[in-house]
Amino acid sequence: MNNELLWKKFLENIKSSVNSMVYTTWFSKTYLLSLDNNKATIIVPLDIHKKRLSESYQDLITSVLTKLTGNVYDLEFVLEQDVKEKKEIPKIEIKQENNFQKKFHHDSNLNPKYTFETFIVGNSNKLAHAAAFAVAESPGLTYNPLFIYGNSGLGKTHLMHSIGNYIQNTSNKKVLYVTSEQFISDFSGIGRKENGETDENYNYVDYFKDKYRNIDVLIIDDIQFLAGATQTQQEFFHTFNTLYNDKKQIIISSDRSPNDLKLLEDRLRTRFCWGLTVDIYPPDLELRINILKKKIDGAKIDKDIPEDVLEYIASNMTSDVRQLEGAINRLLAYSTIMGGAAINLNLAIDALKDFINKGTSEKNNISKVQKIVAEYFQISADDLKGKKRSASIAFPRQIAMFLSRDVLNESYQRIGLEFGGRDHSTVMHSCEKIESDIKTNKSIRETIEKIKKNIS
Repeated sequence: MNNELLWKKFLENIKSSVNSMVYTTWFSKTYLLSLDNNKATIIVPLDIHKKRLSESYQDLITSVLTKLTGNVYDLEFVLEQDVKEKKEIPKIEIKQENNFQKKFHHDSNLNPKYTFETFIVGNSNKLAHAAAFAVAESPGLTYNPLFIYGNSGLGKTHLMHSIGNYIQNTSNKKVLYVTSEQFISDFSGIGRKENGETDENYNYVDYFKDKYRNIDVLIIDDIQFLAGATQTQQEFFHTFNTLYNDKKQIIISSDRSPNDLKLLEDRLRTRFCWGLTVDIYPPDLELRINILKKKIDGAKIDKDIPEDVLEYIASNMTSDVRQLEGAINRLLAYSTIMGGAAINLNLAIDALKDFINKGTSEKNNISKVQKIVAEYFQISADDLKGKKRSASIAFPRQIAMFLSRDVLNESYQRIGLEFGGRDHSTVMHSCEKIESDIKTNKSIRETIEKIKKNIS
């Protein structure tokens, strides 16, 4: 049995022994170079394959080879470029740049500081993290497109840059990260070209297509800002189809789920759901404390920050990871201004009182809705956030949740958090109930309109 046929049978055996993701990621691009002196030399695409196969699958590989050949082999994993005699190696197809590709140069726009190693995982983001890492290991083959959504400041951009950096560091694939605003700007350049506003010798259409279609991974941030840009949406639709049909990875982020992007074309929202949609929730207290500790370690701060100070900051900064870093910077600056005073809870309260109040009032418009609804029904805002289930409380609470969704366009998770930590399914049920009541009950419809006027 020659090596090629042997390896074909080997891969068939492996495929039946592991799940499809493991097979596709770690085995599908391997080849058998030789069986000499009781040593099996196996070609792998990347260094990460050498490490993973030798550490996690060596026994399985040895077992399958023994089953097929009757001999026990020592294993050696090599990269193609490490082998001198190229003619003995089954050719691994490597995409070469043609002259057209060399005509333009595009940066990936990735921030090297954003990696999986610097991303702090907790209950609120563990599914998104696992999905992102699976995509990074096997771009274009697993979860395509990957759609990540959640409120601003929860780590979506960090996670997307982590995917891009991992792919660039472990393969020769071409990665591009852009915001939706950049995509709109680049597309508008085509219009300027058609109107004669650009250099006649510069083919902007070719430039645009090369930048967005001649890549392996497209990462586009804040897709919600394509809303209202009809022609740009049409172009993104064609770009999406081209990349998807070529099995190129697409990663998209938004501040809301695909179904909530009402101002985007239906055909786009449908395509966003073809792969995997994952959301990131606001971090819980434990995760916020861990994020603070990681930022402190990364900044190599020489001042000791006690645990109760971290808990105070984490308890008051609940919805935006960026605010956590801002609070630490403000605390350190205040300590310096106060003559290098030791950091303790009293100092932290004094240093952050304006910062915390300002952050809460600017970020938390839900509190405004709660206050207005409570005043209308002559109850307290605390009642809306409490556990009471009487009709006189439950109905105004449902209206406040509905208005937080309808007027502020907040996520179900964020609304639930602001209404006493309720589950997002409870919020969803409340919103659907009020929406149904509005259609059938004139009195409720008029009540909602009056409260909306007070909010605006």
